[in-house]
Amino acid sequence: MSDSDAAAAARSRRPAGNSRPVPLDCCGGLSNVDYSKMDLTLMEELLKHIDLHDSSFCIAVIAIIFNPLFWNVMARWEHHTRTISRLFGSPYLACYCLGFVIILLNVYRSHSMTVAMKAQARWEVMDRTDVFYTGVALMVLGTLLVVSSFLALGFTGTFLGDYFGILMDEKVTGFPFNIIENPMYWGSTANYLGLALIGASPVGLVLTAVVALAYKVALRFEGPFTEQIYQERSRRHKHE
Repeated sequence: MSDSDAAAAARSRRPAGNSRPVPLDCCGGLSNVDYSKMDLTLMEELLKHIDLHDSSFCIAVIAIIFNPLFWNVMARWEHHTRTISRLFGSPYLACYCLGFVIILLNVYRSHSMTVAMKAQARWEVMDRTDVFYTGVALMVLGTLLVVSSFLALGFTGTFLGDYFGILMDEKVTGFPFNIIENPMYWGSTANYLGLALIGASPVGLVLTAVVALAYKVALRFEGPFTEQIYQERSRRHKHE
């Protein structure tokens, strides 16, 4: 018998109880996860308190998705055609008007989310003092990020002035941009999450996740396009 055959025979005689589990390959990533063994009890309990067919929920989702879609389409249209600036006779006035419309849309979005939260059941798991104060802390943090972002950028910097040709002299790097990217968006998301926790609202958690996803998608388009605008300005300055 060869050495390899002897080794194979020895392994076959080894008691099953002494066999060691084969370690997972960490490089396999999520493919190594056995999803069948995940405890989904909490998620199932959460979904029991949410009526996805409720009209107020559907309206809130539509408002959440529509807002970033609207301002991105309008801003890019303006950048390529200058139609809004010609309509109002000034890029500044056009930017102020679009910004005012965006504010109204965001107010309606917040209203529709609040209506959906009030229309659906509270979740006793979330109806606790520590959860309530966590929500308050998130709303304070979110408000700080939103307000400080607005003060750092100004009205035109906040409401897509770049697309109207109203460019900033240099990139804003002070607070809160030195601690987090896109603080206006994530501050707004923190506000909605805080509101959901304060109201012990499971549907509020779902709507907040939709807000975060909508912002994430919007940033995939806004970031590179804004960089392109400033790169075009740099090229023009080099040729002058």
